[in-house]
Amino acid sequence: MPSSAVYPDINIPDVDLWGLMFENEREEKFPVDKTIYRDAITNRQYTYSGLRDAAIAFGQGLRSAWDWKKGDIITLFTPNSIDMPVVIYGTFFAGGIVSPANPSYSVDELAFQLKDNGTKAIATFKSLLPIVTAAARKTGISPGQIILIGDERDFSGQFRHVDEIMRATSPHGQLRARLNPDTDLAFLVYSSGTTGLPKGVILSHRNIVSNVLMVSSSVGKSYSWHKDKLIGILPFYHIYGLTCLIHQPLYRGIEMIAMERFDLETFLGTVQDEKITFVYLAPPVLVHLANNPIVDKYDLSSLRMVTSGAAPLTRELVDTVHKRLNIKINQAYGLSETSPITHTQPWDEWYTSVGSVGKLMPNLSAKYLSPDGGEVPTGQDGELCLKGPSIFKGYLNNEEGTRNAFTSDGYFKTGDVGYHDSRHNFYITDRVKELIKYKGFQVAPAGESTSYLNETYLMAITELEGLLISHPTVADVAVIGVDQDHTEVPRAYIVLSHSVRESPTTAEVIRKWMDSKVSHHKKLRGGVRFVDQIPKSAAGKILRRNLKEIAKQEQASLQAKL
Repeated sequence: MPSSAVYPDINIPDVDLWGLMFENEREEKFPVDKTIYRDAITNRQYTYSGLRDAAIAFGQGLRSAWDWKKGDIITLFTPNSIDMPVVIYGTFFAGGIVSPANPSYSVDELAFQLKDNGTKAIATFKSLLPIVTAAARKTGISPGQIILIGDERDFSGQFRHVDEIMRATSPHGQLRARLNPDTDLAFLVYSSGTTGLPKGVILSHRNIVSNVLMVSSSVGKSYSWHKDKLIGILPFYHIYGLTCLIHQPLYRGIEMIAMERFDLETFLGTVQDEKITFVYLAPPVLVHLANNPIVDKYDLSSLRMVTSGAAPLTRELVDTVHKRLNIKINQAYGLSETSPITHTQPWDEWYTSVGSVGKLMPNLSAKYLSPDGGEVPTGQDGELCLKGPSIFKGYLNNEEGTRNAFTSDGYFKTGDVGYHDSRHNFYITDRVKELIKYKGFQVAPAGESTSYLNETYLMAITELEGLLISHPTVADVAVIGVDQDHTEVPRAYIVLSHSVRESPTTAEVIRKWMDSKVSHHKKLRGGVRFVDQIPKSAAGKILRRNLKEIAKQEQASLQAKL
């Protein structure tokens, strides 16, 4: 199908991220002393001009501190911090590449990323030094290559703080590195690894510049620097947080209040006290806004818009939050490989296409393919494939993975199953690898479209997880396929609502209720299991591989008793 019929294509200038943010004429004429990043707890902040000056000093300091070369990599292993943009843009100033890492990684997981990307330096918090130093030893990185950010210092003299790097300038490092936006890399982000080891996703400056401008020119027109304020609860190390909470505020001049880690009451209190107007979040936070009684203690009336990504939303969840808080909720879609946002619901359609991830962003084209590689017609499920300037360059050190990720005509195969309707709305029903195959039938854990299509609309009925989350005793849920009698059957892992006790009776009530609402091949033949929490990535994606491992352990334990 052609590029977006809703959002017109835009001009993407031939600049890198530093050039876009600090050298091109700014699209929005906000004051240079406008605060862009502020810490929710300490109130420490960076203005636009202050961030630029700090990033220049850090970039010059990198050149003085080490034999820094264009293309060298710095790994960020840190929770959210307003110092992260200093390190990111300072690294760009010096011609380097940034590789964010999940701060909840174990030593071995961090060591894998450090070895895979060949990092030259690590920026981290003092509290994470035990993990960082152990991973550094495994990969041959010296303590002198570890930098601290945040408010804590190391007084042993072994680890320098970012402030010390900024002071280590020399007269030879005054000019910034010149970068080719199309071939020089900005980020090496690592996929969440929902089905295997994380993969290093290669993102050029042009990829990220394109996405920043695509978002700004479409849904971004609904908010502006002089009336809106964001709160940063998404992890900044993830591409969703990077683009929406670091790059967008800097480009648009919108103040972003940063939270180091998500805490529900701190989040609610900050929204209330700072009069936050717009939030990017993942569905687990929406579940809190829908069901948690703590929400009633706070005045959230300043919130006028919420964008959710990472997993499909049900109409029940959207209705509950809207009825409770009277805010608009739209949905967006993207992946690490797409920089990330490729689809979003226009704000004037936020309620008319609930369940959809929205319209295709400008400068992109898309098609859905059948398993045999043919393009499927409107309304029919297939694998979503995308092409455009924000699509990644490939996977690091993985030629086979890169080759398999693209079609012969250059479309990226997302691995997500879905369809589009006659009004250009796109729907994601599940992952290709996560479809449950029951006696030849395909069952989508997160949802499946019906074949009901008329001239004006296509109705999508979210199923399994979408249905289960609407049950009054269910607070959160994930569905996986488990082996049983030589086929695969759906099993639900459920977090119960407050005050509901786990029992065989509760499980049976939920199972029977569910089975009464779905067709024969979608019944919960694998049963219901109760868990304290559903394993998810920082972006809110269900880590089904973790649940499959739990299921294997349960089966092994059962067989041992026989």
